Amino acid sequence: MRSAPLPFTFLRLVIVYKPMDGVRRRALVLFLQRARRAIRLPGEVNVMLTSSSQMRTLNRQFRGKDRATDVLSFPSPPALAAQFSGDIAISVDIAARNASRYGHSLMQELKILLLHGMLHLAGYDHEQDDGKMARKENLLRCKLGLSDGLIARNSKSSGRVEATEAPTLKRHAASATARKLRPQSQPVVSSLRRAR
Repeated sequence: MRSAPLPFTFLRLVIVYKPMDGVRRRALVLFLQRARRAIRLPGEVNVMLTSSSQMRTLNRQFRGKDRATDVLSFPSPPALAAQFSGDIAISVDIAARNASRYGHSLMQELKILLLHGMLHLAGYDHEQDDGKMARKENLLRCKLGLSDGLIARNSKSSGRVEATEAPTLKRHAASATARKLRPQSQPVVSSLRRAR
């Protein structure tokens, strides 16, 4: 039995809670579109750029790890995956430090983290897939013009500025992502809008 279409459409959002010089929202949205097509993610992806303190809160809440991380992926529930693949949260603080450390721009680092997060949304898990995600990330970073990939970089170096492991979060936890990603003091920006 075929289900009826959902009564809303999803918007592609890049929410910037932590503004930084050199971050161009439009360029991130364009990269997001290109990467989503290259990965063949069926649904839209929302991205939140935030602080390390907010990422620490999210990492503690969803993964039980009381430390900041650079990227977290929140896949959507399977019933919504065709229209909405999920959310990605990125620490701009950690991204800026890593951009400096690896000698490239903040925008380049954000794109590296976006690609990594989107691969998790597509179901890849570098902690359990015997290199499948690393190979896919390497192939796509070349195709998308990125200098390096997060997995390859982490396997080459030790002593990272912050943790970079971002395993895909459980699908049931992702259903409340839209509420949980936004700090209490910020206005809620809905990723849903009524169809016309």
